[in-house]
Amino acid sequence: MTTGGDADDLSSYINAVQTDAAINPGNSGGPLVNLRGQVVGVNSAIATNGAPAGEAGNIGVGFAIPVEQVRITADQILRDGEAQYPVIGAQVITDKSGQGVLIDEVTKGGAAEKGGLEKGDIVRRVDDRVVIDSPSLIVAIRAHVPGDEITLTVTRDGKELDVTLELDSKVG
Repeated sequence: MTTGGDADDLSSYINAVQTDAAINPGNSGGPLVNLRGQVVGVNSAIATNGAPAGEAGNIGVGFAIPVEQVRITADQILRDGEAQYPVIGAQVITDKSGQGVLIDEVTKGGAAEKGGLEKGDIVRRVDDRVVIDSPSLIVAIRAHVPGDEITLTVTRDGKELDVTLELDSKVG
């Protein structure tokens, strides 16, 4: 799911649980519970009708950050005073075929370089998750924590291969 994205705002990509809970500006952040009363997420965003910010309205579809991600982030903040998210150390763009993500630049000394990714590789999968565009790659990576080992299935020079790397971290 993409949040933000206005001209003056950066987009964020999150792995989200869809809900029909009433979420409006000013009342997000509450728990999303299942029928057993167990917290399964934290309500955080709504789908809108796409109108400009002053005219946009809730269309009855909300999204919550999964409780597993909430626990990880809360633990990091309590332990270290900041939250970190996983990164691969590469700049990417959606491949024109719509069937993957093109590695446009590999950060020197980053996880991608250490794992053997190269500029021009097309990422098709992260572990068992299909990657079709840049946001789906980001969400697949952010389902992990820094230090996790992931396997990227890439196409290089017309051949498919697996590249395993250990995720770096960035504060955010």
